[in-house]
Amino acid sequence: MKYVERVLQPGETVVYFTSLHWLVYMKATMLLILGIASLIASTSPNDPTAVMALQIVAGIFCIMAVLSALGALIRRATTELAVTDRRVIYKTGIFQRHSMEMNRSKVETVGVNQSILGRMLSYGTVIVRGTGGSFEPIRFIGDPLTFRSHITAG
Repeated sequence: MKYVERVLQPGETVVYFTSLHWLVYMKATMLLILGIASLIASTSPNDPTAVMALQIVAGIFCIMAVLSALGALIRRATTELAVTDRRVIYKTGIFQRHSMEMNRSKVETVGVNQSILGRMLSYGTVIVRGTGGSFEPIRFIGDPLTFRSHITAG
Protein backbone atom coordinates (compact mmCIF):
# COMPACT_ATOMS: atom_id res chain seq x y z
CA MET A 1 0.00 0.00 0.00
CA LYS A 2 1.30 3.43 -0.89
CA TYR A 3 2.06 5.97 1.81
CA VAL A 4 -0.47 8.47 0.46
CA GLU A 5 -3.27 5.88 0.59
CA ARG A 6 -2.37 5.00 4.18
CA VAL A 7 -2.47 8.60 5.45
CA LEU A 8 -5.73 9.68 3.82
CA GLN A 9 -8.25 10.99 6.30
CA PRO A 10 -11.85 9.74 6.20
CA GLY A 11 -13.63 11.26 3.20
CA GLU A 12 -10.39 12.62 1.68
CA THR A 13 -9.70 11.78 -1.96
CA VAL A 14 -6.59 12.03 -4.13
CA VAL A 15 -7.01 14.68 -6.83
CA TYR A 16 -3.61 14.28 -8.53
CA PHE A 17 -0.66 11.94 -8.10
CA THR A 18 2.75 12.28 -9.76
CA SER A 19 6.28 10.99 -9.45
CA LEU A 20 9.79 12.04 -10.30
CA HIS A 21 10.69 12.39 -13.98
CA TRP A 22 12.73 9.66 -15.67
CA LEU A 23 15.55 12.19 -16.00
CA VAL A 24 16.76 11.21 -12.51
CA TYR A 25 18.63 8.47 -14.41
CA MET A 26 20.69 11.04 -16.38
CA LYS A 27 23.85 10.71 -14.23
CA ALA A 28 23.81 6.92 -14.61
CA THR A 29 23.30 7.26 -18.35
CA MET A 30 26.24 9.65 -18.70
CA LEU A 31 28.50 7.35 -16.67
CA LEU A 32 27.49 4.39 -18.84
CA ILE A 33 28.24 6.37 -22.01
CA LEU A 34 31.70 7.25 -20.62
CA GLY A 35 32.28 3.58 -19.78
CA ILE A 36 31.31 2.45 -23.28
CA ALA A 37 33.46 5.19 -24.84
CA SER A 38 36.44 4.05 -22.73
CA LEU A 39 35.85 0.45 -23.78
CA ILE A 40 35.69 1.44 -27.46
CA ALA A 41 38.84 3.54 -27.06
CA SER A 42 40.64 0.52 -25.59
CA THR A 43 40.35 -1.35 -28.90
CA SER A 44 42.51 1.07 -30.90
CA PRO A 45 45.84 1.49 -29.03
CA ASN A 46 48.66 -0.97 -29.75
CA ASP A 47 50.16 -0.48 -26.29
CA PRO A 48 48.92 -3.29 -23.96
CA THR A 49 49.32 -1.03 -20.90
CA ALA A 50 47.03 1.61 -22.42
CA VAL A 51 44.50 -1.07 -23.36
CA MET A 52 44.46 -2.41 -19.81
CA ALA A 53 44.18 1.09 -18.31
CA LEU A 54 41.26 2.01 -20.58
CA GLN A 55 39.49 -1.27 -19.77
CA ILE A 56 39.90 -0.61 -16.04
CA VAL A 57 38.54 2.93 -16.50
CA ALA A 58 35.62 1.50 -18.50
CA GLY A 59 34.90 -1.00 -15.71
CA ILE A 60 34.97 1.72 -13.07
CA PHE A 61 32.59 3.91 -15.08
CA CYS A 62 30.20 0.98 -15.59
CA ILE A 63 30.20 0.09 -11.88
CA MET A 64 29.54 3.74 -11.02
CA ALA A 65 26.71 3.79 -13.60
CA VAL A 66 25.06 0.74 -12.04
CA LEU A 67 25.31 2.19 -8.53
CA SER A 68 23.96 5.55 -9.71
CA ALA A 69 21.07 3.87 -11.56
CA LEU A 70 20.22 1.84 -8.46
CA GLY A 71 20.15 4.99 -6.33
CA ALA A 72 17.96 6.79 -8.87
CA LEU A 73 15.62 3.79 -9.09
CA ILE A 74 15.19 3.73 -5.31
CA ARG A 75 14.70 7.50 -5.18
CA ARG A 76 12.08 7.44 -7.94
CA ALA A 77 10.26 4.40 -6.56
CA THR A 78 10.06 5.77 -3.01
CA THR A 79 9.04 9.34 -3.79
CA GLU A 80 5.33 10.11 -3.73
CA LEU A 81 3.78 13.47 -4.59
CA ALA A 82 0.05 13.87 -4.26
CA VAL A 83 -2.59 16.53 -4.08
CA THR A 84 -5.78 15.61 -2.25
CA ASP A 85 -8.91 17.66 -1.86
CA ARG A 86 -7.45 18.86 1.49
CA ARG A 87 -3.64 18.58 1.47
CA VAL A 88 -0.43 18.49 -0.52
CA ILE A 89 1.63 15.42 0.41
CA TYR A 90 5.31 14.77 -0.32
CA LYS A 91 7.09 11.61 0.86
CA THR A 92 10.51 10.23 0.03
CA GLY A 93 12.76 7.52 1.42
CA ILE A 94 12.58 3.83 2.10
CA PHE A 95 14.51 3.21 5.33
CA GLN A 96 14.58 6.80 6.49
CA ARG A 97 11.28 8.37 5.55
CA HIS A 98 10.98 12.10 4.99
CA SER A 99 7.45 13.39 4.55
CA MET A 100 5.81 16.78 4.48
CA GLU A 101 2.17 17.66 4.32
CA MET A 102 0.52 21.04 3.97
CA ASN A 103 -3.14 21.94 4.04
CA ARG A 104 -4.19 23.38 0.70
CA SER A 105 -5.88 26.25 2.48
CA LYS A 106 -2.48 27.25 3.93
CA VAL A 107 -0.68 27.33 0.55
CA GLU A 108 0.27 30.89 -0.40
CA THR A 109 2.33 30.37 -3.56
CA VAL A 110 3.58 27.54 -5.71
CA GLY A 111 6.78 28.22 -7.64
CA VAL A 112 7.84 26.22 -10.70
CA ASN A 113 11.37 26.45 -12.08
CA GLN A 114 12.05 24.92 -15.49
CA SER A 115 15.10 25.14 -17.70
CA ILE A 116 14.80 25.03 -21.48
CA LEU A 117 15.46 21.29 -21.39
CA GLY A 118 12.92 20.98 -18.56
CA ARG A 119 10.28 22.70 -20.69
CA MET A 120 11.02 20.43 -23.65
CA LEU A 121 10.99 17.24 -21.56
CA SER A 122 8.26 18.39 -19.14
CA TYR A 123 10.08 18.31 -15.81
CA GLY A 124 11.06 20.93 -13.26
CA THR A 125 11.44 21.99 -9.66
CA VAL A 126 8.40 22.87 -7.56
CA ILE A 127 8.49 24.94 -4.36
CA VAL A 128 5.31 25.10 -2.28
CA ARG A 129 5.22 28.04 0.13
CA GLY A 130 2.65 28.23 2.86
CA THR A 131 1.86 30.35 5.85
CA GLY A 132 4.62 29.85 8.38
CA GLY A 133 6.87 27.62 6.27
CA SER A 134 7.55 25.99 2.96
CA PHE A 135 8.39 22.70 1.32
CA GLU A 136 11.96 22.19 0.30
CA PRO A 137 12.49 22.42 -3.46
CA ILE A 138 11.26 19.19 -5.06
CA ARG A 139 13.46 18.56 -8.10
CA PHE A 140 12.77 16.51 -11.23
CA ILE A 141 8.99 16.44 -10.91
CA GLY A 142 7.29 15.16 -14.03
CA ASP A 143 4.80 17.66 -15.47
CA PRO A 144 5.25 20.32 -12.76
CA LEU A 145 2.75 22.77 -14.27
CA THR A 146 -0.09 20.25 -13.90
CA PHE A 147 1.03 19.56 -10.33
CA ARG A 148 0.94 23.30 -9.59
CA SER A 149 -2.48 23.67 -11.23
CA HIS A 150 -3.96 20.95 -9.04
CA ILE A 151 -2.55 22.57 -5.89
CA THR A 152 -3.84 26.05 -6.71
CA ALA A 153 -7.19 24.96 -8.16
CA GLY A 154 -8.79 24.33 -4.82
